[in-house]
Amino acid sequence: MKITIVCVGKIKEKYWTMALAEYEKRLSRYCKMDIVQVEDEKTPDGASKAAQEAVMEREGRRILDKIPDNAYVIALAIEGTMLDSVELSEKMDRLALLGESHLLFVIGGSLGLSASVMKRADFALSFSKMTFPHQMMRVILLEQIYRAYRIRNKEPYHK
Repeated sequence: MKITIVCVGKIKEKYWTMALAEYEKRLSRYCKMDIVQVEDEKTPDGASKAAQEAVMEREGRRILDKIPDNAYVIALAIEGTMLDSVELSEKMDRLALLGESHLLFVIGGSLGLSASVMKRADFALSFSKMTFPHQMMRVILLEQIYRAYRIRNKEPYHK
């Protein structure tokens, strides 16, 4: 299976980069992993709702440009469905059995994902009702994908 993560913004801190590299290394035995970063938009302080929507749409266009037609798109969104680790593993299994060979996860910028990205998504996944920094969310997502593969293969890790 191929897994792609399309995310807004760059990782600046070395500790996040090191954590991501560790999970990418661990995942390499289970899948082909790609992380695609798109440029984030600066949001002015006190931006109006319309200005925020415009920022999300510009970021959204960049995200959509990176999504191939054949990908099954999972958008990370607070309003999405919450799954536990076993349920995520089972969902990934079901998708593979249905012939989905390319899962693409989308992590938005500080304002979230545009309506156009959410419309393109095949599934919206929520990790919490809380908001996380996008750098941290990348690490959490990779850890959960790794955990899903370990569960799927009945390998110790997920306890």
